Amino acid sequence: MSAATITLLFLAFAIVMFVTEKLPLSVTAMVVCIGLVLTGVLDAKAAFMGFIDSNVILFVAMFVVGGAFFETGVANDVGALVTRFASGERSLIVAIMLLVGAMSGFLSNTGTAAVLIPVVIGIAAKSGFRRSRLLMPLVFAAAMGGNLSLIGAPGNMIAQSTLAPVGLSFGFFEYAIVGLPILLAGTLFYATIGFRFLPNHETKDDGSAFDEGKDFSHVPRWKKVAALLILVGTLIAMIFEETIGVKLYVSGCTGALLLVILGVIDENQAIKSIDMKTIFLFGGTLSLATALDKSGAGVLIADTVIGSLGSAPSPYALTFVVFLLCCIMTNFMSNTATTALMAPICLAIAQGIGADPRAVLMACVIGGSCAYATPIGMPANTMVVGIGGYSFMDYVKAGAPLILIATVVSMIILPIAFPFFP
Repeated sequence: MSAATITLLFLAFAIVMFVTEKLPLSVTAMVVCIGLVLTGVLDAKAAFMGFIDSNVILFVAMFVVGGAFFETGVANDVGALVTRFASGERSLIVAIMLLVGAMSGFLSNTGTAAVLIPVVIGIAAKSGFRRSRLLMPLVFAAAMGGNLSLIGAPGNMIAQSTLAPVGLSFGFFEYAIVGLPILLAGTLFYATIGFRFLPNHETKDDGSAFDEGKDFSHVPRWKKVAALLILVGTLIAMIFEETIGVKLYVSGCTGALLLVILGVIDENQAIKSIDMKTIFLFGGTLSLATALDKSGAGVLIADTVIGSLGSAPSPYALTFVVFLLCCIMTNFMSNTATTALMAPICLAIAQGIGADPRAVLMACVIGGSCAYATPIGMPANTMVVGIGGYSFMDYVKAGAPLILIATVVSMIILPIAFPFFP
């Protein structure tokens, strides 16, 4: 049996187990990771590389920074301030989504979500609204915001570099032609009809750093000030990542270490704030993404679907199929990997039929960002699984309608803004 076939079988197994949750999500992820090694699809180093992935390191660091933000009561204080200006749960969702979307347009969507998760938990604690209602819109908005500028997400730059050899490019805010309407439509959806699709779980306070029922009256003021300053400093370092030459995860680790060294939180509190289920889920599923790439299974899926359109496909059919395929793939691979895989294929097909490659690549990038329907579609989704008490099907129920909205908006705007034969 070929490596690609084995990988596809593990993908099918993962989907079934994630949907049914016969095993915990993190356990399924590790079964796949170990299985890919035992079957020889990946060597041990490649399979476990996900556990030292920069996003996992960022997770750990920001769990500590966020934990301190909550442990000292600052998140609750910020939450109380925010809730004064919100008339209800729906208005809070709108405010959170627009703020996160705007920030994510210029920052890493993972970094944006990581910084704001403890703030939103604090808002939930003070407002009395359930955090499961607020955290999912937060991470969805982070993904949508990545399509507001050229630097919003790595996939945007991959498409840009794919176009460079043929003398084409996207403008800095050109992605926003499609991305901004999707963000606005998505925000409006969750504040109205989509509100009932959001999970409404009562999360249990289990002694973690993010418990909502704690008394923070005993916390010294200097600790609150230090926690706030370090969080803001970490955010600023993330904003100026390119300028200062320090990676996001290094900035996060620096902030986490400072909190422990200064005594804002102790070592035990820092360790307690790290959600290991999230680490195993993300690290384990990265092995599947690696296998899809290295075994050729990803290319096989893409070639089979696009090849079914024939040698001279309709431009509109091609755009739709590329968009839909990227939507599906990105929910099981990173959007960066999806775009990297699909962009050269899209360029070759567009050139083959004499069409403007920008039209197909824009569909590829926007579709590749629609990782709303699974907890492993993007790092931000994974970060809130444990904190929000979410199941796999929670993402399917809340995220699938957003994919449909993004598809409709894109199919209306793309042919107008990026015509195939200008």
